[in-house]
Amino acid sequence: MKMDETELYMELEKYEKRGIDMLLDGYQASPLQIVTAHMVKEAGTYMRDYTMSGDGNIETLRFTDINEHFRAEITP
Repeated sequence: MKMDETELYMELEKYEKRGIDMLLDGYQASPLQIVTAHMVKEAGTYMRDYTMSGDGNIETLRFTDINEHFRAEITP
């Protein structure tokens, strides 16, 4: 793993330890699965989306491949 991926993995591990659900394109994912997807998907760009609780804590962290959604919108 490069430094960027290592930093991302460490960040996501902290979320996982806090019990925060993490999703990758709508499916439950581990920090390693998310980092691997980032490393493999050179042409893809993932957008983060946080779901917050009423008291302002992060409940869910979603990663969505925005290029796939863009391709689906422009495909006739």
